[in-house]
Amino acid sequence: MTSATSALFDRALVEEATKKSGLVWVRGSGGPARPLWHAWHEGAMCLVGDGPGEQPLPGLADGGPAEVTVRSKDKGGRLVCWAATVVELPSGSGEWEAAVAVLKGKRLNAPDGEAMTERWARECRVLRLEPTGVTAPLPEGSLAEPPLPTPVTTRRPAPAGLPRLLARRGKRR
Repeated sequence: MTSATSALFDRALVEEATKKSGLVWVRGSGGPARPLWHAWHEGAMCLVGDGPGEQPLPGLADGGPAEVTVRSKDKGGRLVCWAATVVELPSGSGEWEAAVAVLKGKRLNAPDGEAMTERWARECRVLRLEPTGVTAPLPEGSLAEPPLPTPVTTRRPAPAGLPRLLARRGKRR
């Protein structure tokens, strides 16, 4: 396979895998990789975050590098790792409006419904991760890491009889 054919194959793999995966792992400059929801739009992956109620985007700075690992939607295994350049879209610009229109359809359980785009304009960042054309070989091993610290906790253990109650409830249907 020639290098031009290989580059086209890699580009198609990145685009199709990223389009179909609802969740990707993104590592910015420094820090661990984080799972992020996204939308593919005009040759790049778009993200919204860093605002109240939205996903955090640590280490993703305008003009900086990022590494994206795409997983299979059905099996969850890694399909491709690709390098990207981060571009922050200015709020209200034509590119921002187009990206937000696509992202709005992918955002689940927004607390403010149709008003979320105004909130995004005021309080969030919208980023485009543009592929550089470089794909990395898939890493060996699981790459499992301990969960990131969070203030969210379970207040008390689930009752011992809960599994039996749930199983009985399922049999009645």
